[in-house]
Amino acid sequence: MRLEVCIRQIVGGIALWRASQPRGYDGTSDTRPSSSPTLSITMTQTQTLATMACATLIFFLTPSVAGDEPWWQFRGPEGNGHARANHLPLEWSESANVVWKTAIHDRGCSSPVQFESQIWLTSATEDGHKLFAICVDQNSGQILHDMPIFDVEKPQSIAPVNSYATPTPVIESGRVYLHYGTYGTACVDTKTGAILWTRRDLNCDHEDGAGPCSSPFLTDELLIVHVDGRDVQYVIAMDKNTGETVWKAERSFDYGSVEVHQRKAFTMPLLAPYGDGRQLLSQGAQAIYAYEPSTGQELWKLRCPGFSIAPRPVYADGMAYVVSDHDHPELWAIRTDGAGDVTDTHVVWKATVGVPARASILLVEDLLYMVNHQGILSCLDAKTGDLVWKDRIEGKYSASPIYWGDRIYLFNEDSICTVIKPGREFEVLAVNHLDGEQLLASPAVVDDAIIVRTKNHLYRLEATLP
Repeated sequence: MRLEVCIRQIVGGIALWRASQPRGYDGTSDTRPSSSPTLSITMTQTQTLATMACATLIFFLTPSVAGDEPWWQFRGPEGNGHARANHLPLEWSESANVVWKTAIHDRGCSSPVQFESQIWLTSATEDGHKLFAICVDQNSGQILHDMPIFDVEKPQSIAPVNSYATPTPVIESGRVYLHYGTYGTACVDTKTGAILWTRRDLNCDHEDGAGPCSSPFLTDELLIVHVDGRDVQYVIAMDKNTGETVWKAERSFDYGSVEVHQRKAFTMPLLAPYGDGRQLLSQGAQAIYAYEPSTGQELWKLRCPGFSIAPRPVYADGMAYVVSDHDHPELWAIRTDGAGDVTDTHVVWKATVGVPARASILLVEDLLYMVNHQGILSCLDAKTGDLVWKDRIEGKYSASPIYWGDRIYLFNEDSICTVIKPGREFEVLAVNHLDGEQLLASPAVVDDAIIVRTKNHLYRLEATLP
């Protein structure tokens, strides 16, 4: 449609310009006849007009590189659920717009990540004794690597909805970094499948009946991991090339003041601006912290009661939006320009109703979207926290939403996706069903396709364009 409009505008513009020329002017001379009362246009300008028209056509006819940016971490290029693609499917089913469907063995809740035509995810046996990494070709769905990474002698029990392969990998050119919580961290060569280094000493008590969840984060030369258990609470940065520790920051909150089960957390960090530099926004139990990314120095801290937090924070325009608790979740809007303890000065607003304990928040322009486990979908004003609208959508939700163009994609635990239009009014665009397998992992976007992980399969969903 955009191309058709462009062509009409170009043709119409040229026709209007031709109609304005003196009768008999054929455009072949360098200038119009001097007797012409209209504006003089040289042959060079004529050629420039034609060149601009051609360039505009080339822009629309040449595939954009918007979809070429890798989905290298949990929640995509910027870690906020925003997808960069040219086209994404609006509708699909098991018999329509499925490019491929690949079986994935054992069990895992990690979300897929992508780089250089490869999709990586993790899996584990139900009993947690064997941990795997799996690589799938993004174009064919063929499994390229299926590798055992770690054996675990005595895994803790986990929650029925969790797995021993829940943390999402992080990937860059030539390397993928795999994390399984207390059970190990590994760096793998994406071409050969060789394990380049491992760490088995980042141990913590995830708690019986809970399990690992925090995903690793990559910035510059550092691989950063949260270790927030019942027994220890710290953030560690490793040299991504060797796995050696670069810095380690103990959480500064006095955890002796709370019950042992209220000391753990399951979220992951996010980079944000801080003055002329950057800060690492890092949420643990009972507090959110900001660290200097290269040194681990604590910049500020804000106490927010809560534990077992899973949603990843989002950031925009000097504000961080964080979920404060698992059992009684609240959404806090926090200014990120502080220093020291900013608990009493930097909370802008709080929302206490309909806040998710699992799925992360989505920010689109000046509106926040959140869906809780029960399927209550809310839209809030990001500046004030005021409720714009609220509605219920089908199913229960653990996966985080994706935004692209004029659509928000929300996948429930029965692999049903409700697609809505972002805005100040609730509008459903489509509801799509797969085969009903459990879906806990957040989808990824690769080129013009949505990559969906269900309990036993990985899908590539993509519309067939005319």
